[in-house]
Amino acid sequence: MTAPSSVERLATHVRTVLGDGPFAPAGRWSHMGAVICDASFHARRTYASQIRPRLLELRSAWPDAATVRGFQARIATEDLAAAMTFHSPRRVATAHGTTELLAANGVDTREDLHAWLGEPANRAALRRVKGVGPKTVDYIGNLVGRSHVAVDVHLRTFAAGAGVPELGYEELRAVCEEAAAVLGHDRGGLEHAVWRFTSRAA
Repeated sequence: MTAPSSVERLATHVRTVLGDGPFAPAGRWSHMGAVICDASFHARRTYASQIRPRLLELRSAWPDAATVRGFQARIATEDLAAAMTFHSPRRVATAHGTTELLAANGVDTREDLHAWLGEPANRAALRRVKGVGPKTVDYIGNLVGRSHVAVDVHLRTFAAGAGVPELGYEELRAVCEEAAAVLGHDRGGLEHAVWRFTSRAA
């Protein structure tokens, strides 16, 4: 018999553990300050208790930061670490770098960013911002309504439980995308379902 492929293993594991869906995608932001801060600050933090409340507060306190230009104007004169109540110079620098890149490329709204991320050259440019890796690029895409698989430790744990061998970022993302296609699920929705399940089990 032929051994099942990684895609088959993952698809079977999804059906067994998560059921047949449907799986709703993660929440999305129209406030660009929230998008940039979500992407810059969320890593290795508990999202529901540590990140989302701060983003909601930022959206309320800085309504004029709903565009990239508005957010850029705010962080030019105000302390983003204080606004987010996070003392993390590295994450603040990532938010500033992301903002500067987007502003320089005429990206101002969620719709602008959604379209801009459709070009591989733009995704590559975003990765040149210090602190932005491939997972963050895919994560930002999901925040503005694209449908990506953002491979993180939770997804890797789930894949390992399915018997999928250790793979690089691009390879595991492709396996997840193919499994989503086989199962008839939205890619971002499946990724978010896996994230919810695995993060709660941790």
